[in-house]
Amino acid sequence: QVRLVESGGGLVQPGGSLRLSCSASGSISEIYVMGWYRQAPGKQRDLVASITGGGTTNYADSVKGRFTISRDNAKNTVYLQMDSLKPEDTALFYCTAKLRTAASIGDYWGQGTQVTVSS
Repeated sequence: QVRLVESGGGLVQPGGSLRLSCSASGSISEIYVMGWYRQAPGKQRDLVASITGGGTTNYADSVKGRFTISRDNAKNTVYLQMDSLKPEDTALFYCTAKLRTAASIGDYWGQGTQVTVSS
């Protein structure tokens, strides 16, 4: 059983920073890609950033220069450092991982962590 657990969300003022963490646990053979999506009320879930096992990153245009994704392969953990936060960044942030277990390859999701940017 694979589990992804996020932490680090909360309430922050515009211009502030937050750091999200997500750890994957269970019978994992290899994690290919880890990433973060977000979903604001009434909107679709969109990719924020992703990172491969080799460290190649990809960012949504709206967060380039403000957010940084990183990964600790030894800990099966991905981080999202969010700086210069704006009210429009308010959303439920989900961690995701494409990984291989002994049985299969699949996409897994965390339960989400709320980020609210407000004064």
